[in-house]
Amino acid sequence: MQTAGGATLSEDTQPDTDMAGNPERDDETPKRRPGLMLACYLIAAAAIGLDQLTKVLVLDNIDQGEPVRILGGLVYLSLTFNSGAAFSMFTDYTWVLAIVATCVVVFLIFLARRIVYPAWSIALGLVLGGAAGNLVDRYLRAPSNPGDPLDGDFAQGHVVDFISVFKPHGEVFAIFNLADSALVCGVILIVLLELTGRGFSPQSRSPRPEPEPEPGK
Repeated sequence: MQTAGGATLSEDTQPDTDMAGNPERDDETPKRRPGLMLACYLIAAAAIGLDQLTKVLVLDNIDQGEPVRILGGLVYLSLTFNSGAAFSMFTDYTWVLAIVATCVVVFLIFLARRIVYPAWSIALGLVLGGAAGNLVDRYLRAPSNPGDPLDGDFAQGHVVDFISVFKPHGEVFAIFNLADSALVCGVILIVLLELTGRGFSPQSRSPRPEPEPEPGK
Protein backbone atom coordinates (compact mmCIF):
# COMPACT_ATOMS: atom_id res chain seq x y z
CA MET A 1 0.00 0.00 0.00
CA GLN A 2 1.18 3.49 -0.84
CA THR A 3 0.52 6.76 0.86
CA ALA A 4 -0.31 9.96 -0.95
CA GLY A 5 3.36 10.94 -0.95
CA GLY A 6 4.36 7.73 -2.65
CA ALA A 7 6.04 6.12 0.36
CA THR A 8 4.98 2.64 1.33
CA LEU A 9 3.73 1.82 4.80
CA SER A 10 6.36 -0.86 5.03
CA GLU A 11 9.09 1.83 4.98
CA ASP A 12 7.72 3.29 8.19
CA THR A 13 8.34 0.02 10.00
CA GLN A 14 11.89 -0.50 8.78
CA PRO A 15 14.85 0.55 10.96
CA ASP A 16 16.86 3.57 9.89
CA THR A 17 19.94 2.80 7.87
CA ASP A 18 23.26 4.52 7.51
CA MET A 19 24.90 5.52 4.22
CA ALA A 20 26.27 2.01 3.78
CA GLY A 21 22.81 0.50 4.09
CA ASN A 22 23.43 -1.00 7.52
CA PRO A 23 20.78 -0.60 10.23
CA GLU A 24 21.61 2.12 12.73
CA ARG A 25 21.65 1.12 16.40
CA ASP A 26 21.29 3.27 19.45
CA ASP A 27 24.56 3.90 21.22
CA GLU A 28 24.40 1.72 24.33
CA THR A 29 27.70 2.99 25.70
CA PRO A 30 27.10 4.76 29.04
CA LYS A 31 27.77 8.46 28.81
CA ARG A 32 29.41 10.73 31.34
CA ARG A 33 27.06 11.74 34.10
CA PRO A 34 27.66 15.17 35.70
CA GLY A 35 25.75 14.07 38.78
CA LEU A 36 28.31 11.37 39.49
CA MET A 37 31.15 13.85 39.05
CA LEU A 38 29.47 16.16 41.55
CA ALA A 39 28.94 13.25 43.95
CA CYS A 40 32.65 12.42 43.71
CA TYR A 41 33.60 16.00 44.54
CA LEU A 42 31.15 16.13 47.46
CA ILE A 43 32.50 12.89 48.91
CA ALA A 44 36.03 14.25 48.60
CA ALA A 45 35.02 17.54 50.23
CA ALA A 46 33.36 15.70 53.11
CA ALA A 47 36.48 13.58 53.64
CA ILE A 48 38.72 16.66 53.61
CA GLY A 49 36.47 18.58 55.97
CA LEU A 50 36.15 15.72 58.46
CA ASP A 51 39.87 15.04 58.33
CA GLN A 52 40.82 18.66 58.98
CA LEU A 53 38.20 19.06 61.70
CA THR A 54 39.47 16.04 63.64
CA LYS A 55 43.05 17.25 63.29
CA VAL A 56 42.14 20.66 64.72
CA LEU A 57 40.32 19.02 67.64
CA VAL A 58 43.24 16.73 68.37
CA LEU A 59 45.77 19.58 68.21
CA ASP A 60 43.67 21.66 70.59
CA ASN A 61 42.93 18.96 73.14
CA ILE A 62 45.68 16.32 73.15
CA ASP A 63 49.32 16.61 74.18
CA GLN A 64 51.84 14.85 71.99
CA GLY A 65 53.29 12.75 74.79
CA GLU A 66 50.00 11.82 76.47
CA PRO A 67 47.82 9.47 74.37
CA VAL A 68 44.12 9.16 75.15
CA ARG A 69 42.62 5.68 75.49
CA ILE A 70 39.17 5.18 73.94
CA LEU A 71 36.91 2.26 73.00
CA GLY A 72 38.30 0.14 75.79
CA GLY A 73 41.84 0.33 74.48
CA LEU A 74 40.96 -0.62 70.92
CA VAL A 75 42.03 2.85 69.79
CA TYR A 76 44.41 5.42 71.27
CA LEU A 77 44.56 9.05 70.25
CA SER A 78 48.32 9.40 70.02
CA LEU A 79 49.36 12.70 68.45
CA THR A 80 52.36 12.68 66.14
CA PHE A 81 53.64 14.62 63.12
CA ASN A 82 54.79 12.83 60.00
CA SER A 83 57.08 14.55 57.51
CA GLY A 84 57.22 11.50 55.26
CA ALA A 85 54.81 9.22 53.46
CA ALA A 86 52.94 6.26 54.87
CA PHE A 87 54.81 4.38 57.60
CA SER A 88 57.16 7.40 57.92
CA MET A 89 59.02 6.66 54.70
CA PHE A 90 60.92 9.39 52.82
CA THR A 91 60.92 11.75 55.79
CA ASP A 92 63.62 13.91 54.19
CA TYR A 93 61.65 14.52 51.01
CA THR A 94 58.57 16.36 52.24
CA TRP A 95 58.52 18.79 49.31
CA VAL A 96 58.80 15.93 46.80
CA LEU A 97 55.85 14.18 48.41
CA ALA A 98 53.86 17.41 48.22
CA ILE A 99 54.54 17.70 44.48
CA VAL A 100 53.63 14.05 43.84
CA ALA A 101 50.43 14.38 45.89
CA THR A 102 49.50 17.54 44.01
CA CYS A 103 49.85 15.73 40.67
CA VAL A 104 47.69 12.88 41.96
CA VAL A 105 44.97 15.26 43.18
CA VAL A 106 44.91 17.19 39.89
CA PHE A 107 44.73 13.93 37.92
CA LEU A 108 41.82 12.66 40.04
CA ILE A 109 39.94 15.94 39.65
CA PHE A 110 40.05 15.61 35.87
CA LEU A 111 39.42 11.86 35.94
CA ALA A 112 36.22 12.44 37.93
CA ARG A 113 34.78 14.23 34.89
CA ARG A 114 34.69 10.88 33.05
CA ILE A 115 32.80 8.86 35.66
CA VAL A 116 29.88 6.84 34.27
CA TYR A 117 29.28 4.36 37.11
CA PRO A 118 28.09 5.26 40.65
CA ALA A 119 30.52 2.99 42.51
CA TRP A 120 33.44 4.79 40.91
CA SER A 121 32.22 8.16 42.15
CA ILE A 122 32.49 6.78 45.69
CA ALA A 123 35.88 5.17 45.14
CA LEU A 124 37.48 8.17 43.44
CA GLY A 125 35.87 10.55 45.93
CA LEU A 126 37.45 8.71 48.85
CA VAL A 127 40.87 8.59 47.18
CA LEU A 128 40.69 12.23 46.17
CA GLY A 129 39.58 13.32 49.62
CA GLY A 130 42.26 11.28 51.35
CA ALA A 131 45.05 12.54 49.14
CA ALA A 132 43.89 16.15 49.37
CA GLY A 133 43.37 15.98 53.14
CA ASN A 134 47.01 15.20 53.79
CA LEU A 135 48.08 17.59 51.04
CA VAL A 136 46.52 20.45 53.02
CA ASP A 137 48.92 19.61 55.84
CA ARG A 138 51.87 19.51 53.45
CA TYR A 139 51.20 23.00 52.21
CA LEU A 140 49.81 24.76 55.26
CA ARG A 141 51.12 23.15 58.41
CA ALA A 142 54.58 23.95 59.66
CA PRO A 143 57.08 21.49 61.09
CA SER A 144 58.13 23.98 63.77
CA ASN A 145 54.58 24.78 64.89
CA PRO A 146 52.05 22.30 63.47
CA GLY A 147 49.16 24.12 65.08
CA ASP A 148 49.82 27.30 63.10
CA PRO A 149 49.08 26.86 59.37
CA LEU A 150 50.85 30.12 58.49
CA ASP A 151 54.18 29.39 60.15
CA GLY A 152 56.98 27.54 58.36
CA ASP A 153 58.33 26.78 54.90
CA PHE A 154 55.99 26.28 51.97
CA ALA A 155 55.25 22.61 51.10
CA GLN A 156 57.34 21.44 54.08
CA GLY A 157 54.44 20.81 56.44
CA HIS A 158 54.14 17.68 58.54
CA VAL A 159 50.98 15.58 58.38
CA VAL A 160 49.03 15.29 61.64
CA ASP A 161 48.51 11.63 62.60
CA PHE A 162 46.69 10.57 65.73
CA ILE A 163 44.93 7.18 65.43
CA SER A 164 46.87 4.32 66.99
CA VAL A 165 45.14 0.94 67.16
CA PHE A 166 45.47 -1.53 70.07
CA LYS A 167 48.40 0.29 71.69
CA PRO A 168 49.60 3.92 71.87
CA HIS A 169 52.49 5.44 69.92
CA GLY A 170 52.03 3.12 66.94
CA GLU A 171 53.42 0.10 68.76
CA VAL A 172 51.25 -2.35 66.81
CA PHE A 173 50.47 -0.49 63.60
CA ALA A 174 51.59 2.81 62.12
CA ILE A 175 49.67 5.84 63.38
CA PHE A 176 47.29 7.28 60.82
CA ASN A 177 44.49 9.81 60.36
CA LEU A 178 41.06 9.99 58.69
CA ALA A 179 42.54 11.07 55.36
CA ASP A 180 44.63 7.89 55.35
CA SER A 181 41.51 5.87 56.15
CA ALA A 182 39.56 7.41 53.27
CA LEU A 183 42.46 6.83 50.90
CA VAL A 184 42.86 3.18 51.87
CA CYS A 185 39.10 2.49 51.65
CA GLY A 186 38.97 4.11 48.22
CA VAL A 187 41.90 2.06 46.93
CA ILE A 188 40.38 -1.17 48.29
CA LEU A 189 37.09 -0.36 46.57
CA ILE A 190 38.90 0.31 43.28
CA VAL A 191 40.69 -3.04 43.50
CA LEU A 192 37.41 -4.84 44.22
CA LEU A 193 35.69 -3.14 41.29
CA GLU A 194 38.50 -4.12 38.93
CA LEU A 195 38.67 -7.70 40.18
CA THR A 196 34.92 -8.17 39.78
CA GLY A 197 34.86 -6.86 36.21
CA ARG A 198 33.39 -3.46 37.05
CA GLY A 199 36.11 -1.36 35.46
CA PHE A 200 36.17 2.40 35.22
CA SER A 201 35.51 2.62 31.48
CA PRO A 202 32.76 0.90 29.48
CA GLN A 203 35.44 -0.69 27.29
CA SER A 204 36.92 -2.47 30.31
CA ARG A 205 33.53 -4.05 30.94
CA SER A 206 32.98 -5.29 27.39
CA PRO A 207 32.66 -9.08 27.23
CA ARG A 208 35.61 -10.77 25.68
CA PRO A 209 34.91 -12.40 22.30
CA GLU A 210 34.63 -16.16 22.39
CA PRO A 211 37.46 -18.00 20.62
CA GLU A 212 36.54 -19.31 17.19
CA PRO A 213 36.27 -23.09 16.96
CA GLU A 214 39.15 -24.85 15.31
CA PRO A 215 38.55 -26.16 11.76
CA GLY A 216 37.14 -29.66 11.69
CA LYS A 217 35.52 -29.44 15.13
